[in-house]
Amino acid sequence: MEPEAALEFVKQGATMLLLDVPQNTLIGIDTHMFSTGPNFKGVKMIPPGVHFIYYSSSNREGNEFSPIVGFFVDASPSEVIVRKWDSKDVRFVKLSEEEEERYAQAVKNLEFDRQLGPYALDRYGDWKHLSNYITKNTIGSIEPIGGEITVISESEVVENIPKTAMEKVLAEQLKSSKFSKPVEKLPSKGCYYTTIPRVIKQKGASGQELTNMNLDKTQILETILMKQHGGSDDSLLGELQFAFVAFLMGQSLEAFLQWKLLVSLLLGCTEAPLHTRTQLFTKFMKAIYYQLKVGFQKDSKDTGRAEKGAMTLLDESLLSADNFLRHLCKDFFSLVLDSPMVDGDLLTWTRKLRELLEQTLGWDFQQNSAVDGMYLEEDDEFAPVVEMLDDTDHVETPST
Repeated sequence: MEPEAALEFVKQGATMLLLDVPQNTLIGIDTHMFSTGPNFKGVKMIPPGVHFIYYSSSNREGNEFSPIVGFFVDASPSEVIVRKWDSKDVRFVKLSEEEEERYAQAVKNLEFDRQLGPYALDRYGDWKHLSNYITKNTIGSIEPIGGEITVISESEVVENIPKTAMEKVLAEQLKSSKFSKPVEKLPSKGCYYTTIPRVIKQKGASGQELTNMNLDKTQILETILMKQHGGSDDSLLGELQFAFVAFLMGQSLEAFLQWKLLVSLLLGCTEAPLHTRTQLFTKFMKAIYYQLKVGFQKDSKDTGRAEKGAMTLLDESLLSADNFLRHLCKDFFSLVLDSPMVDGDLLTWTRKLRELLEQTLGWDFQQNSAVDGMYLEEDDEFAPVVEMLDDTDHVETPST
């Protein structure tokens, strides 16, 4: 890059100043993670907007690492965000306003310029595809108290959530020695995600009506959109992206479970994609296409230890032929691709997602394929469930 162009990026881009970071600490911003050297002080030339910062401390030998801690920021043009490493708590902490302003001015005077690594602009396109619906409001409404997302805080959060056999094994890992020493001052509870019921219940509805509601989750989707997202498609998609980023980069089991619930909800709708929420589903198909595409690229390009934890979870949760995603995608693809009348953009992105899964994973979406019966061996999480309604546990459906 020409010096003049580089200087313009430095001036217009945001800067993340990270002070006193121990050598060999793993630092990540968006889709790029690296190990710090002795002179590292942060990252410059960060495009304005939403970013995810995450880190993992190492032992002195640099061969063992703590669980990842991550947080979202919404950076303004030329903003300087300052964090300082607290060796006692093994985490980054904020400085006082006076200290932060002093360091920010030093950054603007280019006093730290030689110790700041440039943002990986060649990966920015991938990051935009993963985060284009995440806003400052998304972050503020979902992030935990203190803003730090980490698996350390999730043992109690995920304990009572229904999980598949594989997810139960992952949850048990939280109690292993690797995760047995919680870091002080980290949040004691997880993120404030939207509550998504597995079944819909309605007073006065017959058994057949309840069954129909649960076979098509359109009414659950409408209820969640109107009551918890103000009717905004983009707000719901922002939560979907927030959860995926926190899962893939931040290695959050809670985030994976929420992402799975949102994907299952959307792929479980039959009326909404073709009639009432076509635009939402077109955007959803595009969003999940890039989530999986970037996830697969991450698996092939990044072989460092930092990615292995998340990729192991991705491999075990998504990539086997008998997982929840393959089953739901198969039904959704059939719904859209076999429909006599379907929106052109929705059709295009549905085809692109199917081709990605077929070409990357070799999945077969033909009806009555060999693996169709496999997914119910241990966890029948897709079978329609109709529960009798009580007075305290039900989901109201929108009036028509």
